[in-house]
Amino acid sequence: MTEQQPAPSNWNLPNALTTLRIAAVPFFGWALLYDGGESVTARVIAWAIFFVAMITDKIDGDIARSRGLVTNFGKIADPIADKALTGMAFIGLSIIGEVWWWVTIVVLLREWSVTLLRLSVAKRVVIAAKDLGKLKTVVQSLALGLLSLPLLLLDGLLGDIGVVVFYLAQALLAVAVALTLWSGWEFYRDLWKQRHQLREPAPQ
Repeated sequence: MTEQQPAPSNWNLPNALTTLRIAAVPFFGWALLYDGGESVTARVIAWAIFFVAMITDKIDGDIARSRGLVTNFGKIADPIADKALTGMAFIGLSIIGEVWWWVTIVVLLREWSVTLLRLSVAKRVVIAAKDLGKLKTVVQSLALGLLSLPLLLLDGLLGDIGVVVFYLAQALLAVAVALTLWSGWEFYRDLWKQRHQLREPAPQ
């Protein structure tokens, strides 16, 4: 008989990185909204915080899986950290007028409803993250990261480049919104299928 491996401690590097991402959210929001979003320096700081947070999201997941450090705390805190950071980005960019409010509301309703449902049924139904959802996350993060930069606050040649990058970021955001809605529909479809199968009586 093989001995059962003890559950990993919550006190580990991946969970520490996840906690740091959550702690970084208010600092990111402050930098993004400083001086009404009109400070070039503060916007660059906001971008740096967002960039580092997204990198650590990838790193902590890889470390947790490769070293067997996946914990219940990490399963709950990791998606909360991601949604808190992207949610702050959407809300902040809407406040300063660079993302339409309807986009923010639609995306956040989808993101948080899926996250809360995934956590609430995690013990009974397993809905694995699909490639479409992962692509959505990458495109959304790239768009929000670019929009966090002071693209419309620059002068001269940098200003011209900034305008081009701004509209490129808006195009990426439109793609991200489409992927967000489609992957959300896939999630609810798969959830309904699994719950329906659980209700079916076992064959005699």
